[in-house]
Amino acid sequence: MSEEAIVAEITVRDIMRTDVPSVAPDDSVARVALVLSQTDVSGVPVLENGEVVGIVSESDIIERQALPDLPTFATILDATFSIDVGPNYKDELRHVLAVNARELMTAPVYNLRHSATLDEAATLMVDRKIGVVPVLGDDGELIGVVTRSELVRTIAKLENADSTN
Repeated sequence: MSEEAIVAEITVRDIMRTDVPSVAPDDSVARVALVLSQTDVSGVPVLENGEVVGIVSESDIIERQALPDLPTFATILDATFSIDVGPNYKDELRHVLAVNARELMTAPVYNLRHSATLDEAATLMVDRKIGVVPVLGDDGELIGVVTRSELVRTIAKLENADSTN
């Protein structure tokens, strides 16, 4: 069997983590940070009534601690204008001021069905610059997550199996 055929057969179901921690929208940022720090996953889904409504990543927690780039103001004819406001200022401010998962989470969330292929998972992560993706079952319920780490481990196994043949 060729490497392409093997890769085509691998689905997200084969590589996803099923021991997925999650948080509620009203959980504090402290609780979210604790969950992230105690698990080996780079992001936690935010569940409301069993539905994935957002995701909080390690990056979100770290960005909350970072100082935002403040805009520069200029006065022209008794009017004050903000200049040099970066495109991420509003998002940076949202992170800094967040007190719960709802305020910190990224929404809407990109997700994958358990039948998605390895290539589809990799493409989504690269195109959307995300490191963890919730995996949904046929009924739309959260059944796992796939992370960049799982993809790298799977690719490493495939590459090493190919080099030994």
